[in-house]
Amino acid sequence: MNPCDLPLLNSLSAPAVHPDALHCVVSVTRPDFASDAYTGQLWRVPMAGAGQPRRLTRGFRDTMPKYSPDGASLGFLRAGAGEPPQLFVLGAGSGEPVRVTDAKLGVSWFSFSPDGQQVVFSARVPEEGRYGTVKGVPAAAEDPRLITTLKYRMNGTGYTGDKPTQVFLLDLPDLDAEPYVEPRGRAAAGPEARPDSGGVPAARQLTTAPADHLQPVFSADGTRILYTREQDDTTLVSDVYSITTDGTGLRKLTNPGGRTPLSVSDPVESTNGAWLFYLGQELAESGTDFVARNTALYAAPTADPAAVRRLTDPEHTDLAEGTVLAHRGAEALVFNRHRGTGELLSVDPRGGVQTLVSGPRVVTAAGSADGTVVVSYTDTGTAGDLAVVEEGGLRSVTDFSAALREKCPVSAPVEETHSSADGYPVHGWLALPDGPGPHPVLLNIHGGPFAQYGWGYFDETRIYTRAGYAVLMCNPRGSAGYGQEHGRAIKGAMGTHDLADVLAYVDGALATHPELDSSRLGIMGGSYGGYLTAWTIAHDHRFTAAVVERGFLDPLSFVGSADIGWFFSAGYTGTDQAGVLAQSPMACVESVRTPTFVVHSEDDLRCPVEQAQRYYTALKLGGVPTQMLLFPGENHELSRSGTPWHRRQRFEHLLNWWARWLPTAQNPAPDEARETEAAPV
Repeated sequence: MNPCDLPLLNSLSAPAVHPDALHCVVSVTRPDFASDAYTGQLWRVPMAGAGQPRRLTRGFRDTMPKYSPDGASLGFLRAGAGEPPQLFVLGAGSGEPVRVTDAKLGVSWFSFSPDGQQVVFSARVPEEGRYGTVKGVPAAAEDPRLITTLKYRMNGTGYTGDKPTQVFLLDLPDLDAEPYVEPRGRAAAGPEARPDSGGVPAARQLTTAPADHLQPVFSADGTRILYTREQDDTTLVSDVYSITTDGTGLRKLTNPGGRTPLSVSDPVESTNGAWLFYLGQELAESGTDFVARNTALYAAPTADPAAVRRLTDPEHTDLAEGTVLAHRGAEALVFNRHRGTGELLSVDPRGGVQTLVSGPRVVTAAGSADGTVVVSYTDTGTAGDLAVVEEGGLRSVTDFSAALREKCPVSAPVEETHSSADGYPVHGWLALPDGPGPHPVLLNIHGGPFAQYGWGYFDETRIYTRAGYAVLMCNPRGSAGYGQEHGRAIKGAMGTHDLADVLAYVDGALATHPELDSSRLGIMGGSYGGYLTAWTIAHDHRFTAAVVERGFLDPLSFVGSADIGWFFSAGYTGTDQAGVLAQSPMACVESVRTPTFVVHSEDDLRCPVEQAQRYYTALKLGGVPTQMLLFPGENHELSRSGTPWHRRQRFEHLLNWWARWLPTAQNPAPDEARETEAAPV
């Protein structure tokens, strides 16, 4: 694919399966250049019999569809252009959706009550005087912030302490009632006038603590509301709490004394009301030892939350990418990342674990009703589609990537394993461009580091193979999907096993594939991938050029500048200054000779822009051919969810860089001679 083809990438939400299991509703969103935003609507998808998917709504961006348990109402979030999302509800008889919230900063989550008459939702509540709550007071004129905590910012969100996420409850209005009409003229000015609510029903705020209250859901009997909240400011420990629907009766349901502390998320009760499920990550006694800790499923009888049991083995099963979905009585559906795949598992606290979906794909979400399971998934041929889970496998019910495949046909990447220097197996993929070769090679290193490359559709790979490059992607030690020992192998030793693994993967691929050009090698990566790229080019000089993007480049300064710096650097590189410097790309930048393109976003709080600026300056002063590309208004997620035009421009600049240093017939060098110094910014 080309950068201009980004609008062909349709992303799917979790499917909302109607209780009769005859159809489901899914949101389909895509990058849109005309609005420079992500637009999309809800689609109704039949699952049995005749019929094709059809567009159900026509909003600017409609997402997160959910059916009420009785199927009478369909809720979803709708955002207008430049506006925060609000909750809308559509009656079973269709018609116009009714807006039911007016949250200043938008709604982030919602869930129906078991009887379908109420909705619980979460929304950030801004401090008075901030975020437009006082007319005429812009952000630059707000009062100063007095910071007293370690946790006060989050990438993509900004400051968090002055806008905590709270839980709200509202009674659904009559969806068949006469629509609201805004008062005008005498009616608006007369003595009978009342404050204008815009026809939105009043919601009751149930929580007030100065912390984020996340993913509220009703208990199975509808009498209580469950949510998660962090425990304190000095650890990563969090808990599941429950309150009654009037906001009283607060109870903490997790982390009983005498157990290893957990970071928990995604609470839900089983459909039969007998079990409380949640995801948990063990943090050791410190409460901050997060490195390569796999996420497991926990369950406790709802009558005795302290009698909790871990249902999945965290050494070999990792449920970090997904949620918990109640399914058939006592079962729960969860999502396991394993060797580049995303599996769907069914777990019964009385009967073990069953794999429902596996193979060369990544299941991203699921819906369940009446025993029927529908999944959203991605693989090498689709950016996102729906399928019904059947005993013989998956039965696809949509083809939202047909236009993508037609315009951008590609072959599937080749799965390979090559031995590292110490014999350790390194698993990954080779994606080849069209033609016989020899092809220049780009080694692309993923972020995390506790993440994985896999079988999902990856726009990065498609862009580079279309431009004539072979792309190598592997999961070195430090990655997820291969067990905790694999992930923890670089704790306190970054740039050791991981460096050996990626270089060995390059050597193994070159030895196996004569169609690869060993004299023309590029290396690139973002976040941790930026770290390992910068580290590699300081220690190995085989690469013609490099791209260091949104990199974790100086663990020392990261501690005070990044949103996660207060615990991340200590977890991975330790706290001994000499040991930290021995793992720091900035400490060995003077050894770099490889031409390097530094790419970063100005609003990146995960790897702050100072990391890029200082690294670029050091390269420049050291005489290394370099450029720096900075994106205004973007954060750490630029390559995945940045504005469409910025995502396109990013690819165009990257291709220009590779055309300069590794030209191909599809991506030729510029007409002018190659410069040895980057043009001034």
